Amino acid sequence: MEGEVAALVAAAADGDQRAWDALVGRFNGLLWSIAAGYRLQVGEDADAVQNTWLRLVEHLDRVADPEHLGSWLATTVRRECLQILRRRRRIGYSTDTEDLDAVPDDAPDLDAALLDDERDAALWRAVERLSERCRRLLRVLMATPPPSYAEVSAALDMPVGSIGPSRQRCLAALRTLAGADAVLGAEGGTEWAT
Repeated sequence: MEGEVAALVAAAADGDQRAWDALVGRFNGLLWSIAAGYRLQVGEDADAVQNTWLRLVEHLDRVADPEHLGSWLATTVRRECLQILRRRRRIGYSTDTEDLDAVPDDAPDLDAALLDDERDAALWRAVERLSERCRRLLRVLMATPPPSYAEVSAALDMPVGSIGPSRQRCLAALRTLAGADAVLGAEGGTEWAT
């Protein structure tokens, strides 16, 4: 497998559409899973992924280390997502009280929202304590729409037959970490699972 991505990058830079399609097929699921983690609004995740591919097209002939293309793409999509969030904050929302009074309040009670936030924070702390391999696998598998195992295999360079068992081990480790976090609080720990 080593050298395969470099060969695809070189061929795509020379205009080979099949090589470009192979790169997209290999890494697109990863990009979507990372973008999904930012909880962007409908369509914004697609913008982030599309802009990431555009950045690659713009820099395809200058990729310094093609074998680390997945890392470069992951970093680029994260930056695109953060840029979308910053742009959304700059635009802001109306604070006119008449407008706010006209909007129905369908939000859950404050207590329920706080509990949900606390639960979500505990879950994300547990996710961050998983091994990098587990974090990547779970994020890719949680993409919307869910990728096929073949896409997961290509994105993570992992045999299709090991995806299910690895997923089970990662989820078991996540349950253990999330349960420990709920009981003990957010204490540092070592990475779990493989």
